[in-house]
Amino acid sequence: MPVDIAAIRERLATETSLEGCIDQAFDMVKGFGFDALIYDYTPVPYDVDGSMNIPSLLKLRNVPEDMHEYWCGRGYFRFDPVQQLALRTSTPFFWNYDRNADTAIRRYLCDDSRPVESYLRDRGLTSGVTVPVHLPRGDYATVTGVRFGAGPDFQHAAERAIADFGLLAHLFHETAYSAFDAPVRVGAMPRLTDRERECLRHSAEGLSAKEISRIIDRSVPTVVMHLNSAIRKLGARNRTQAVVRAIHYRLLDEPPTYNF
Repeated sequence: MPVDIAAIRERLATETSLEGCIDQAFDMVKGFGFDALIYDYTPVPYDVDGSMNIPSLLKLRNVPEDMHEYWCGRGYFRFDPVQQLALRTSTPFFWNYDRNADTAIRRYLCDDSRPVESYLRDRGLTSGVTVPVHLPRGDYATVTGVRFGAGPDFQHAAERAIADFGLLAHLFHETAYSAFDAPVRVGAMPRLTDRERECLRHSAEGLSAKEISRIIDRSVPTVVMHLNSAIRKLGARNRTQAVVRAIHYRLLDEPPTYNF
């Protein structure tokens, strides 16, 4: 039976907290035959050097809590074949960490992923379905349902439910995102003041410090101070590189103001 969009939204809307929303989603996920739920969110998927960024949010249901330390603290997230694939597709997919299984993550199984595979096998987290959620601003989330010790028949059952599970995942993320606090939404991105962002935005338009000073009604040394501060925070060598990095991290978008 197809999922009832209105009923799902109504059920999720009963929760005002992020944790409560995740609990509701986990309860619904179990109806698709999954034993566990993994949910993560990353404001900017890649760092400027091309490496995957660690998510600012990783929530687990019925999964060992030490997964947070391994995936975020030890960086397993960057080498997880599920995440490698999820960043490259918008289609929900079934996965299996058996190297002989013909699933979509197979091409990402390599020497770097062996610690990830070992962790998941030791804890019986070897099969599941992941829904990538790519958002208009470039931020990114995944919603994953896991079956413990799944047999060969699980793939067929999971793939039959994958469309409904994908719809549920997007509806869930839509609700969960509204409950995010500021640190989750910006993650590890550099924190620029509103004035630093304003000066960088004008610099991105090709304006000199003197021209920026006229627009914002501040002295040239003050503008230079703000630009130099932004350069330092972004780890850049000059204004050009600072602008490129600020754009990469979406720091020139409107707003935010960091009140934390």
